[in-house]
Amino acid sequence: MAHLRVLIAGGGTGGHIIPALAVARDLVDQHDADVLFVGTNRGMELRLVPEAGFKLRTIDVGPLKNVSIATRIRTLFQLPQSIFDCRHLIRNFNPDAVLGVGGYASGPAIAAALQMKVPTMVFEPNAMPGLANRLVGKRVRTAAVNFASAERWFRHSEVTGIPVRPEFFNLHELTGTSPHLLVFGGSQGAKIFNSNLPKVIVELLDAVPGLTVLHQSGVRNGEATKAAYEASGADPARWEIKPFINDMPKRFAQAHLVMSRSGASTVAELAAAGKPSLLVPFAAAADEHQRRNAEVMVDSGAADMLQENELEQPGKLLSTLVELLSSPERLTAMGAAARRHAHPRAAERIAEMLVGLAEKQQVSKSAS
Repeated sequence: MAHLRVLIAGGGTGGHIIPALAVARDLVDQHDADVLFVGTNRGMELRLVPEAGFKLRTIDVGPLKNVSIATRIRTLFQLPQSIFDCRHLIRNFNPDAVLGVGGYASGPAIAAALQMKVPTMVFEPNAMPGLANRLVGKRVRTAAVNFASAERWFRHSEVTGIPVRPEFFNLHELTGTSPHLLVFGGSQGAKIFNSNLPKVIVELLDAVPGLTVLHQSGVRNGEATKAAYEASGADPARWEIKPFINDMPKRFAQAHLVMSRSGASTVAELAAAGKPSLLVPFAAAADEHQRRNAEVMVDSGAADMLQENELEQPGKLLSTLVELLSSPERLTAMGAAARRHAHPRAAERIAEMLVGLAEKQQVSKSAS
């Protein structure tokens, strides 16, 4: 049988492209497949895909959700050409299967593959699928999802989870009894965390004996956040500001509680690490997908949740953090509940599903 060829389309953010790269590596290493990525010139795929050693082709297409009417109209005018460009790429690469991972390029590539009757599969990391996946969900052959609540949008699907770095599954046990809080809002930080944590840090440290705090601020806001903590008068031996954390699995291992956004990749890392969390969904996220991700974790007992506007309510953030950090038994139970959402073989399983589609396509081609 000839080398399997798989086209992976999408990107934009790390939440789309990093899991896709994990699947691509498994396709190459375990199944000797040829992989081609399709993205745009504006997403993280432009840097990450070539760095990972994969070929990338780009198309010109923009967003449809949470944008101005002018941008939406421009994207709608671009769509026919972007689908045509994807048809050209598919004709040249001749893939046995096409995987859409979300992001601007995913929709046109899946649409082109459906038109050309190439087996299609989508990856949906969020509890609420994005617009592109909702539109094609009943037409693609199968879908790999992270949350069971997303399955209703697809004709055939499987809960595979999100590929997560192996280090998150193998953290050392917590040592010592003094609680430690890790605060981060993604690689760019979260301004709402940077402005609200310093307001409560003195009272928080007073209320929770021995507590230490590590706060990732984002590179742009490191100095300002540090200055706000210093101005609060909180004991500098008990807090630390880092603009960016390189060794996140190690920092997860040290944390008794994680305060974070609820993007799909973050939630998957919390599950893999078995960490209790206080989740603050990004209010402007498309389709409220961060809120829906957080709700799944809260409903299972793995997390607590505050909305952004609640952080501005006097005493709300402080009382929530104090209650959680003062309840080690509850934190242990939340961590165990989080672990039940973990999927250690996510990348391998998604790759296996793709290979199954691709092999059926090769058999069909040889029979015709």
